[in-house]
Amino acid sequence: MAAQKTTIPGKEQIKKTCYLVDADGKTLGRLATKVAKILMGKNKPTYVPHMETGDSVVIVNAEKIRVTGKKMTDKYYDRYTGYHSGIRRVHLSDMLDKRPVKVLELAIKRMLPKSKLADRIKTRLFVYAGPDHPHKAQKPVPLAV
Repeated sequence: MAAQKTTIPGKEQIKKTCYLVDADGKTLGRLATKVAKILMGKNKPTYVPHMETGDSVVIVNAEKIRVTGKKMTDKYYDRYTGYHSGIRRVHLSDMLDKRPVKVLELAIKRMLPKSKLADRIKTRLFVYAGPDHPHKAQKPVPLAV
């Protein structure tokens, strides 16, 4: 009986594409998981965990994202200023009003692996609050999520 061979793709065998995702009316967590899988390349048969096999993702209309339940008032984001007692807490509703792009970026980036490879993966995520984006030259393929 012949053993099956596992092939590891080289850089020339990995095809990269750019996807365009419209976040208008989409649920935050469901959108973030699908985008994280595309960024990591888990949707491709050439996926290997030690290589950068994922695609680029451009997300538009981040300000129109929605959440379910009472998350708008109960969910919060903590950050540390570096000073004693310097924890600052911002609720999701305030964050969506002031920085809607940051909400989506944090949700996706926290779903990626915590490694040096993830730092390179994060550079292929582009989030914009409105419908316009400067990536028209890359000809992003619309992705229904």
